[in-house]
Amino acid sequence: MTGRTQVGLVFGFCIGAGVAVQGRINGALGARLQDGIAAACISFGLGLVLLVVAFVFSRRLRDGVVRVRAALVSGGLRWWQLLGGLCGAFFVACQGLTVAAIGVTAFTVAAVAGQLVSSLVVDRLGLAPYGRTPVTPLRLGGAALAMFAVVLAAAGRSGTPAGSPAVPEWLSDGPVALLIMLPALAGIGLAWQQAVNGRVGAVGGPFTATFVNFGIGTAALFAIEALILTRTGWPTEFPSEPWLYVGGVIGVAFIALAALTVRWIGVLLLGLTSVAGQLLASVLLDIAIPTGAGLSVTAVIGCALTLAAVAISARSRT
Repeated sequence: MTGRTQVGLVFGFCIGAGVAVQGRINGALGARLQDGIAAACISFGLGLVLLVVAFVFSRRLRDGVVRVRAALVSGGLRWWQLLGGLCGAFFVACQGLTVAAIGVTAFTVAAVAGQLVSSLVVDRLGLAPYGRTPVTPLRLGGAALAMFAVVLAAAGRSGTPAGSPAVPEWLSDGPVALLIMLPALAGIGLAWQQAVNGRVGAVGGPFTATFVNFGIGTAALFAIEALILTRTGWPTEFPSEPWLYVGGVIGVAFIALAALTVRWIGVLLLGLTSVAGQLLASVLLDIAIPTGAGLSVTAVIGCALTLAAVAISARSRT
């Protein structure tokens, strides 16, 4: 194992922990605003503002945008490879909508399972800079075990969702399993997002990939929120706690780090190491700062099964 690979594994773990912390923050903000999409808009919007300031004062970062534009013109990059931010926007929106209702651990188990399944396809097609990775029986078995963990986590929360003001009426009237499927779908998009961001990062650098990601995601989220506001109106007040607004800053950090790390270790191995960070951090967060949903026994079992799925899938890369 090379030194770069070892550093990439550490970065992957840190990325996963950052995702879990961001989920807890955005979930709390969505509950306070009573609007999960508004929380996602704030998270992505503040992250984009931070990036714009950085690009204004850094010629090196602006040169990265020029290289990406040139690659688009020459065909080195395809236009659809710039759309990773749509998946990121959906992921952050799901955080704001569901974490307060189902807890960080259940959210993470579902998102991780979707990410593992999606990474099989993404790596097989060679969408990431790392190239193609074959689908092996071990990887298929790991993905199947992860999906079983999602079913178990959903079964442990029968009935209707815990009362969370961030959950819209059309979701709150349905079963909890529906809320758990949303982060699973978001996880499926996360692997594709990491792959295409890695392609953009290989041309313009990780922060250019992050800038493109946040620009596309912010535009999509604000368009959706504009439709919501025509029915519900703007939030009457915003919480004063500063920590509720740092989700976007954390997102900038882990998306830029992922755009760099995916070039070193590939989508699957990045997903596996970030999964370990997500799961460990999510359990600790649900213990230390629980949401209304609390930490269920089935969520903990699902977490353990997902870690086992990660270990099984990781053996195919050794």
